[in-house]
Amino acid sequence: MNPSTLAIISEVNRFNIVEYLLGGPSPVGEISHKLHMSQPQTSKHLKVLADYGVVEVEKDAQQRIYSLNAEKFEEIDTWIANFRRLWEAQLDRLEKHVKKEVKK
Repeated sequence: MNPSTLAIISEVNRFNIVEYLLGGPSPVGEISHKLHMSQPQTSKHLKVLADYGVVEVEKDAQQRIYSLNAEKFEEIDTWIANFRRLWEAQLDRLEKHVKKEVKK
């Protein structure tokens, strides 16, 4: 995973856009309205997200419809899975320690 992907998503407006798009594809105007952002500001953030492959865009007549790119989030999930395994190992050790202490 490209580390800049997390940096791109972590900007608050882009984070909010990504969270909003979890509900499904939306046009720029709807995103702007729901997130209380100007349309130019929303378009700027959507362009950054599209440039990094976080969102995809489809033209529908005069509108651009944005949706999340599932592949990008699969990359992020794979990266996070490494940390899940780390925490699971820590919890397994804690469980063994607690059981050992209870037996005493």
